[in-house]
Amino acid sequence: MFAYALRRILATIPVVLIVALFVFSLLYLAPGDPAAIIAGDQATPADVERIRASLGLDRPFVVRFADWFWHILHGDLGTSIFTNLPVTHMIAQRIEPTVSLMILTLIISLACAIPMGVVAAWKHGTWIDRLVMVTAVFGFSTPVFVIGYLLAYIFALWLDWLPVQGFTSITQGVIPFLRNLILPAVALGLIYMALIARITRATMLDVLSQDYVRTAKAKGVGQRGILFLHALKNAAVPIVTIVGIGFAALIGGAVVTESVFAIPGLGRLTVDAILRRDYPVIQGVVLLFSFVYVVVNLVVDLLYTLFDPRIRY
Repeated sequence: MFAYALRRILATIPVVLIVALFVFSLLYLAPGDPAAIIAGDQATPADVERIRASLGLDRPFVVRFADWFWHILHGDLGTSIFTNLPVTHMIAQRIEPTVSLMILTLIISLACAIPMGVVAAWKHGTWIDRLVMVTAVFGFSTPVFVIGYLLAYIFALWLDWLPVQGFTSITQGVIPFLRNLILPAVALGLIYMALIARITRATMLDVLSQDYVRTAKAKGVGQRGILFLHALKNAAVPIVTIVGIGFAALIGGAVVTESVFAIPGLGRLTVDAILRRDYPVIQGVVLLFSFVYVVVNLVVDLLYTLFDPRIRY
């Protein structure tokens, strides 16, 4: 187990390097001259050259990347062009709402999607199965912002049960914290929930047709024990895989969701930075999201060995 975990951790190093190179190249892949775009239409050639020097664009690409990556290794993501604040400081100010939203979304999605998929497979061909699949198709097909606006209109404007926007830290109370986050978490989690429910159903249908399940039934094992102790454990690897893959959609959806519900998180910070062409902030946030995604996939690979000890590669 230790050797497998060590190999997987070492395998992520070149992935992180490639991701860092791509994120650094965002500044140069964008159309036009970054210095001229940042300076604006009224800037003089001297202003453009000053910005070019401040961004290090007058140095070779390899030198700039090496210097930038060296600072990354020391926890320095650069300085915002517009606020002159360290990017790490700006991320630290915005990270709590985004992390809170994603954790609550994960809890809601997994708590609903896995039982839905299991029950749909158990009741295969019945109206329950069809209802779960219709819900999953609806959730997977509807854009996040449409679901967000619909939920905000019903529960915030029409029924006046929940606030329509904003964020309250959990330090100010669990109830105010949940009141602000429940709508965006449901809106973001519906797509994630639909994806997990469909994969859970398909995997459980395959597992429930195996010989050992029929043997367990013949031995008198109860339906609950067969579904959740035998079948679900053996169906866990595909489910864990789709949870890891779907995490990318969760990150992308957080950007849209935070904009819809005016949550001051990393998503809003990213949108604002893109609109202002604040490249250091864009690079810092994208690098953080990419690193988190790599770590999530590493954790998924390590979880494989817990659910299926035969996996050793």
